[in-house]
Amino acid sequence: MLVSEAWTKYQSDKKIEGYSPLTMKNYYFQLNVLIRHFGDIDINSFCTDSLKKYLVEEGEDLKPSSLGHRIRFLKSLFKWSHEEDYISKNPAAKIKEPKLGKRIPKFLSEQEIEHLRESSQTTMEKALFEFMYSTGCRIGEITKLDREDINFQTQSVIVFGKGNKEREVYFNIRSGIWLKRYLEERKDNDLASFVTERKPHHRMNIDLMRYIIKRISKRAGINKNIHPHQLRHSYATHMMNNGAPLEIIQSLLGHEKSETTRVYAQLSGKLRHQFYSQYF
Repeated sequence: MLVSEAWTKYQSDKKIEGYSPLTMKNYYFQLNVLIRHFGDIDINSFCTDSLKKYLVEEGEDLKPSSLGHRIRFLKSLFKWSHEEDYISKNPAAKIKEPKLGKRIPKFLSEQEIEHLRESSQTTMEKALFEFMYSTGCRIGEITKLDREDINFQTQSVIVFGKGNKEREVYFNIRSGIWLKRYLEERKDNDLASFVTERKPHHRMNIDLMRYIIKRISKRAGINKNIHPHQLRHSYATHMMNNGAPLEIIQSLLGHEKSETTRVYAQLSGKLRHQFYSQYF
């Protein structure tokens, strides 16, 4: 079986398993790099040594995080191929990902959040910004939301995170006000919670949401490369600064491992200082 044929079957299975379109898009890019290097050869032709050599030659200028992503793709593809009996031995089984230094997430101060808030002009911008910040949702989770998913009585929403896992998140009063105004002003019949500004209206995608947040930050005059995920980091950091327990933040963010959430504890200087003053 050729690599391209294996990919077609692999892709179908992973879509059923709930892999996100973004993950599959990134993996498709890695597939093309693999085929460009080896050609569209039989998937049984690979061995551990040939894959290691490939990673050295093609990954020479890559950051450790990017090389790790390439290795995760190989491990996923060949593990699946082995489990499906398309190959007799998994050549990627013993390949290890590079060790990464702990990266502290970049977040915005409460003052910077206020600047962004004031720089949001339209009802849509205000609704999108407040919803992103007050829920801590991933941008991909927001694009999937429909109007009927929003419960204004409980100020909550059911979102589907990584691996299509369901969780409940909450939005504050300010977010609820702007969200309701935005939905009431809309004249379209699209089911999506957020739609494009131009007609014909259709569901807003990730790239457009990123553009809108950058547009707001440009008006605010904040000298930072601001992106939606920073609002998620800011949400978690500000909650921790205000004394929220780590396990609650973990649940709200949809983190599978507590270690992923624990990184925010390193950012919580305000709370640490309060404990220091209290106990020392």
